[in-house]
Amino acid sequence: MPQKRILLFAAKLGYQTRSFEEAAKKLDVELVYVTDRCHQLEDPWNDRAIAVKFESPEVAAHTVIQHFREIQVDGILALGDRPMAAAAYAARGLGIAHNHPLSIEACRSKLRMREVFRDAGLRTPWFRKIPLHPAPEPALLGITYPCVLKPLSLSASQGVIRANNRVEFLAAVARIRNLLASAELQASREPNLNHLIVEGYIPGEEVAVEGVLANGTLRILASFDKPDPLVGPYFEETIYVTPSRRSLEMQQEIERTLRDSVAAIGLTYGPVHAEFRINEDGVWPLEIAPRPIGGLCARALRFGPNSTGEWIGLEELLLRHAAELGETGLARESQSAGVMMIPVPRSGIYEGVAGLKAAKEVVGITDILITAREHDAIAAWPEGSSYLGFIFARAEKPQEVESALREAHAKLQFQIVPTLPVEHPVTGKIKTAG
Repeated sequence: MPQKRILLFAAKLGYQTRSFEEAAKKLDVELVYVTDRCHQLEDPWNDRAIAVKFESPEVAAHTVIQHFREIQVDGILALGDRPMAAAAYAARGLGIAHNHPLSIEACRSKLRMREVFRDAGLRTPWFRKIPLHPAPEPALLGITYPCVLKPLSLSASQGVIRANNRVEFLAAVARIRNLLASAELQASREPNLNHLIVEGYIPGEEVAVEGVLANGTLRILASFDKPDPLVGPYFEETIYVTPSRRSLEMQQEIERTLRDSVAAIGLTYGPVHAEFRINEDGVWPLEIAPRPIGGLCARALRFGPNSTGEWIGLEELLLRHAAELGETGLARESQSAGVMMIPVPRSGIYEGVAGLKAAKEVVGITDILITAREHDAIAAWPEGSSYLGFIFARAEKPQEVESALREAHAKLQFQIVPTLPVEHPVTGKIKTAG
């Protein structure tokens, strides 16, 4: 049988792409990266990646289509939110099963997603699109409190702030305006950096669901509880634990809401990651993303055993699905598992961590990976979007997983030193530097 070829659209190459690469080697699948890098550099990392710019998804897709016009491509996957649209346009041009670009665009815009959910009759808070310049007067917009302000297209809860009154609302607008005006985000050419969405705050607890679609049919792969309260003012996520401890009735309602949300958006193929809020009124869809769970969180999931008695990871399962290699119906292991995305306690320069050995010796802990690099600047939420690292645990019961994650985290002492103010030699403006 000829070797299968899968295109992997990724904004950056790192831990998650390496997991896909390991799975591809095991399956004898050729993995071709499509990534956002300078096209004038001639394969600087020797990975044969195709250089594109994801801020222009149709142009990026055209580059890919031209490259593979005479070369067989068997499937397409996208990691992260930025590459999703380019992957959809490329799949459409190459005749590969994927989601429609309009569905992907709806997932990329928090405003459009709210409109779709509202029009489909799903539980949706009130929402408004507002400009950042000039600063709006909330009373004139009919804003009620508490509310949540969000950039229209960023991920990982970056820039998401709760406001309980007018003063907090105006402070949140100013803070988000400064974030979106940063050189890093301006260089990304993200759309709608001059607007944000404000919506009613939804009380309750959060859950996440991982799934995969084939021909419009959804299969649930895992349901995660998020045991830490996410009440604001910022919404940095921390612990995911599976299986969910929710009642069977509630899990069924979550699944129904996910299926209705997927149908409303129009997704039909590939991985799905979804976030929900649960309260006395029922299940509220927050976001639906046609991609796998981000960062290293997928390492908390194992499926199988397969025909050779092995347990496989989410990356291998999704590669099998994209390449149509079979054994994609494997169930998640019965043992409980979880991951903690290690929160950033304060912004500054990361200088190292103590207590790592003791944390790894906690019963139930399977691995701890510190992904922050020493001497690099790191930002706390809401400006931040990168974690210090990941803690993984397995145990018989979900509560044992949660306890192990918390105990291990308590043993870690991160050294983060303040940044220093630096005066620009020409403008005289003050900024921070390590």
